[in-house]
Amino acid sequence: MKQLNALARFMIQAAKNTEVLPTHISLYLALFWSWKQNNFCEPFPVYRKDLMALAHISSIATYHKCIKDLSGMGHIGYIPSYNYYQGSLIYLINTDTKNNGNTH
Repeated sequence: MKQLNALARFMIQAAKNTEVLPTHISLYLALFWSWKQNNFCEPFPVYRKDLMALAHISSIATYHKCIKDLSGMGHIGYIPSYNYYQGSLIYLINTDTKNNGNTH
């Protein structure tokens, strides 16, 4: 299952990277769950309020820092919406091929 491989690759890389904190892992797992709920289609819409609840993140600032960090580290593709009623779009990036510009 390529979906579980994506999760395994993230966890292996997170274990090696001291910049990845528990909040990053929690948010990535919430994103992975949202991806599953959207039948593994990409991009998929996400809503800050839902992800924060699922990841047990209570601070909006922490949420934004973590999602930007995950994007900056190359673990996700993030297209912010800036519209409360329209979800931001997420891609879970295949970290084995991210340098080639490929996604799942």
